[in-house]
Amino acid sequence: MRERTTSQIQPAQVAGLTLGEGVEMFRSMLGKALGLVGYTIQYGCIAHCAFEYIGEFVVCSGPSMEPTIVNHDVVFSERMSRHLFKIQKGDIVIAKSPFDPNMNICKRVIGLEGDKICTSAQSDLFKTHTFVPMGHVWLEGDNLRNSTDSRNYGPIPYGLIRGRVCLKLWPLHSFGTLSESPTKRIIKAQSDSDSD
Repeated sequence: MRERTTSQIQPAQVAGLTLGEGVEMFRSMLGKALGLVGYTIQYGCIAHCAFEYIGEFVVCSGPSMEPTIVNHDVVFSERMSRHLFKIQKGDIVIAKSPFDPNMNICKRVIGLEGDKICTSAQSDLFKTHTFVPMGHVWLEGDNLRNSTDSRNYGPIPYGLIRGRVCLKLWPLHSFGTLSESPTKRIIKAQSDSDSD
C-alpha cells in the first residue's frame, strides 16, 4: 500500500512568507501609502496657498471686456494687490458676481470708495451721479453697450474682488500687459492728478 502524504501548510507560512516577513511587508506597504497621502496633502496645501495668495490663470468668456479681453483669452490674475489693498482705478479685476457666488466677473475698476460716478449715459441732458460707499468699488466693462456691471447692480464690496488681472497670456500674439480703458470713463480725482 502506498503511503499517503499530505502537505500541511503551517499558519505562519502563507505564500512562502513567514509571519514576521508578512508583517514587515504590510508595514512597508502601509508606510508607502501613508507617505503618498502625506505628499498629496502637502502639495494640495501648497497649491491652495499659491492660488489663494499668489494668483491664478483665468479663461475669460463673454463680450463685456471687448476689445481689451475677448472670448477665450487667458489672463493671469494676481492676488497680492487685493490682500494689500492696492487695487486702483483703471485696474481690471476678477470678482465674484454679486448675483451668483458661483460665477466670477471680469471688469475694470472705474471708481473707489468716496468717488463720484456719473451714472447717466453720455447723451442724457441731465446727468445723475452717485458716490461709491466705503469698502466698495465701481466696476464697468470696457464694452459699455454689452456689459452688466455696476451701472446695473451698483457698487460691489471690496471683499468680492478675487484678484487683479496683470497679464494676458493667450493668444500669444497679444501676450503682455493690458491696455488702458477704451471708454475713457476713468476720471482722476484732484488728489490723483496732484500726485502725478
